[in-house]
Amino acid sequence: MGEEAYDGTAGSSAPASDLDTLRSVTDRVRANIEKVIEGKPDVARTALVVLLAEGHLLIEDVPGVGKTMLCKALARSIDLTVRRIQFTPDLLPSDVTGVSVFNQDSRSFEFRPGGVFANIVIGDEINRASPKTQSAMLECMEERQVTVDNQTFALEPPFMVIATQNPLEMEGTYALPEAQRDRFLARVSMGYPVEAAEIAMLSARDNASPLDDLEPVTDAAEIRKLVAVVSGVHVSSAVQRYAVSIATGTRRSGELRLGASPRATLHLVRAAKAQAAMAGREYVVPDDVRDLAPAVLAHRLLPTVEAAMSGRTPATILGSVLESVAVPH
Repeated sequence: MGEEAYDGTAGSSAPASDLDTLRSVTDRVRANIEKVIEGKPDVARTALVVLLAEGHLLIEDVPGVGKTMLCKALARSIDLTVRRIQFTPDLLPSDVTGVSVFNQDSRSFEFRPGGVFANIVIGDEINRASPKTQSAMLECMEERQVTVDNQTFALEPPFMVIATQNPLEMEGTYALPEAQRDRFLARVSMGYPVEAAEIAMLSARDNASPLDDLEPVTDAAEIRKLVAVVSGVHVSSAVQRYAVSIATGTRRSGELRLGASPRATLHLVRAAKAQAAMAGREYVVPDDVRDLAPAVLAHRLLPTVEAAMSGRTPATILGSVLESVAVPH
């Protein structure tokens, strides 16, 4: 444990009543998601953390474990606009961002919005599209806007991209560019369901999809208010230094050729604030940062050739970095 102490509550500005509302709303959304995705409470919680932290979520796993179902369950639990983009090798950047079309009647060009113009954008199998099409997502994910033919169009908040990705060893996949991976606040893996949940699924989905029964439990306006509540959660200077120390540790690691970026540090702190708010706290504790570090940082790290050949994954290397960084008490 580190010697540095911190005052967790100093400067906190998130009222307790707002935190109660936030906790109530997130509990309802999680309950909705768990009607569809059973036995995966951690994945549902991480998805809500990313939403409240104004980030984007990458779900990576083999086909058929419920990645798209999770995306749809979250989208249907909130009354807002949702669009799905099926990423395929022949998908064009203009299909994602939109295109200017000449109108014969008005004798002028008019903009036709692409698939990203929604509050929640589901990018299905994002790594099956070409790198050129994947890069079309960069501006909208970071700046919440789209530029086409020198015209800039803002994306209405809340805006969240939930992308699914198959492992690289699967047929017909491309590696996501480093710049795009860095724009995803967190990456999660679904994993196979436990036996009891899989048996229950066989009975529950005989006649209809559980998505058909989901009703929205909140709306876009309320989500915007909750995002503002999260921004008011206090982060002490000691916890800020702890997050920076973790990021610095990845940059100095001899086993990594690419460490965490400053954007990664910012995402880690934002996610920690969202987790603290969901727990009903007005302040972030070091455990919030440590718990979220694997989901927020691991997908951004690139091991050296030697580390990869010796079986060291980014997650295991990050675990060593976390062990080496002193935790403020």
